[in-house]
Amino acid sequence: MAVHIRLARAGTSKVPFYRIVAADHRSSRGGRFIERLGTWDPRRKELVLNGARIQHWLGVGAQPSAVVGRLLKQSAKSQVG
Repeated sequence: MAVHIRLARAGTSKVPFYRIVAADHRSSRGGRFIERLGTWDPRRKELVLNGARIQHWLGVGAQPSAVVGRLLKQSAKSQVG
């Protein structure tokens, strides 16, 4: 089973809110997931991550999506500075 770390959309029409989840690559964007790893609110620019669980999934071979990879890099830069 290939696991991806990606966004799952929640919220209402024109008010997006995303969960960062570990999911089987075959499941739909808003469908089943294995574990919730954080949230991202693009309207407030608010990112909440469970860093230990993200590191676990990356360690066992999960691949982040392009957007999640970018969010993780931004989070790492903001923690350093």
